[in-house]
Amino acid sequence: MNAPERLSRTIALPVAGGRLEDFQLSVPKNFPALKSGAFNRVAYSAAHVVADPLAEQDPWIDCAIDWDATLDFRRDVWRLGLGVAEAMDTAQRGMGMDWPTSLELIRRSIDAASDIPGAFLASGAGTDHLKPEDARTVDDVIRAYEEQVAAIEKLGGRIILMASRALARVAASPDDYHHVYDRILSQVREPVIIHWLGEMFDPALAGYWGDADHMRAMDAALAAINRNAAKVDGVKVSLLDKDKEIAMRRRLAAGVRMYTGDDFSYPELIEGDQAGYSDALLGIFDAIAPAASAALSALGRGDQRGFREILAPTVPLSRHIFKAPTRFYKTGVVFMAYLNGQQGHFIMVGGQQSTRSILHLSEVFRLADRAGLLRDPDLACARMRTVLAMHGIA
Repeated sequence: MNAPERLSRTIALPVAGGRLEDFQLSVPKNFPALKSGAFNRVAYSAAHVVADPLAEQDPWIDCAIDWDATLDFRRDVWRLGLGVAEAMDTAQRGMGMDWPTSLELIRRSIDAASDIPGAFLASGAGTDHLKPEDARTVDDVIRAYEEQVAAIEKLGGRIILMASRALARVAASPDDYHHVYDRILSQVREPVIIHWLGEMFDPALAGYWGDADHMRAMDAALAAINRNAAKVDGVKVSLLDKDKEIAMRRRLAAGVRMYTGDDFSYPELIEGDQAGYSDALLGIFDAIAPAASAALSALGRGDQRGFREILAPTVPLSRHIFKAPTRFYKTGVVFMAYLNGQQGHFIMVGGQQSTRSILHLSEVFRLADRAGLLRDPDLACARMRTVLAMHGIA
């Protein structure tokens, strides 16, 4: 490597205390751009959306999407063998993405998937077109769920039944949750994935399933899931607590999958133990898709050591991206896509690029490099310098 190359791969990054420190980039790992072997786990990546930075809009209010870039990203995910969990919280559902735009995203993704052999997706159905303060009874929540489920099924889509802020507001007991979920599950055309999103991701969902204690809430959730097992493909748990996920996994009815939503401990949960394993539906897979695909291929051929070696360096990055306030993790995910050239700008729906500090983003850069996830170090450096300059750091 000659001197100009060394210079282009060294960057001064801010650290605590207002100082800059030189950071030398490593050689990126050569992860395949295509799936390299069979998986023995079902794996979805919740996918982000790419904003249209040139739209005439009020960026904190309106929702303008660059459809071409958004769908190109999904095609990359599908080619890696991962499914797409569409219009979920990673796509800023409830934090900039409204229901009409989400339904259009779902329609376009279903169409795009038909062009790629083996591509699969499931889409989020919730109640977000019903303002929580406008919900008066659980029947209001049921009607809202029914509307979104029907719209997605009309497009031929599979359902991820998202947690409802409106239900969390009006439910008086676990029985109210049971009433809503029993009613919706009795109507769906094919088995759904149920998403239990914890309050660390969305404070409005505190006390979901009728109890602030997660273990007592788990009892209520399992009762609804297990008695409707024929209509439940699986449950995605996003509580960031591996022990709770394992406890729930071991109590699921036969045939119901556990889809890990634990962006802190996903490698060991996916690998599993003698009593079972978790499949995956993860927001971090958006940012680490090539590594996730390579690791799952290794696991599929029985190479557990290779699986661990690939994913272990990604965990510090994931833990940093998902650090509290966890609901702002989408900023780190989109920042990774920008650094890797998967979109041409670092602008987000709702202006959410402003939710993390420049120190936070600088650490994302460092940890992504250490995990071998910066595909083109020169491009990543150039883009990081642009972001630094926008913050007055030259």
